[in-house]
Amino acid sequence: MLAMRLIRLRRLLRVAPLIVGAGALSAQVTPPADVPEALRAPAGERLVLRAHAQGAQIYVCAAATDGQPKWTLKAPDAELRDERGALIGHHFAGPTWTYRDGSEVTGKAVARVDSPSPDSVPWLLVTAVSHSGHGVLERVTGIQRIHTHGGQPPAAAQCDASRENAQARSPYSADYYFYAPAGN
Repeated sequence: MLAMRLIRLRRLLRVAPLIVGAGALSAQVTPPADVPEALRAPAGERLVLRAHAQGAQIYVCAAATDGQPKWTLKAPDAELRDERGALIGHHFAGPTWTYRDGSEVTGKAVARVDSPSPDSVPWLLVTAVSHSGHGVLERVTGIQRIHTHGGQPPAAAQCDASRENAQARSPYSADYYFYAPAGN
């Protein structure tokens, strides 16, 4: 039942006019309803951008704190697209997001919830820690990563001492919602 509700909600969100040009919404849009309480944007913030990411989570096989080899996240590498599929930005190490207007935001995860899909990376709430450039992302204070598909590291058995420093790319997709203080 939850899966069907999520599918219907995703269909609705894909047709909603959520992408902005100069920082103001073209229509009044409410944030996604299926976001867990722990990942909700703080009161007083408004949605300024929604983007669908398609790419990979990059992992490296390296010694963990216990000395045993383990896959650890190196960086995401994904294209950001609007509801029509047009390329609008990029997501990469930091984690950092760039928008086609030259603005950029880097963040730090502050909350996480397991994805409803067990083979997918968790849903996140990210707080902005730095910005550069001028445009849509320059005032972003919070980012949600939801509706994730894929992106988990390879099987642990594929990371042993003979593969130390090997990299693996795990395909993933997600929806990113960017928030800024209301009134800005």
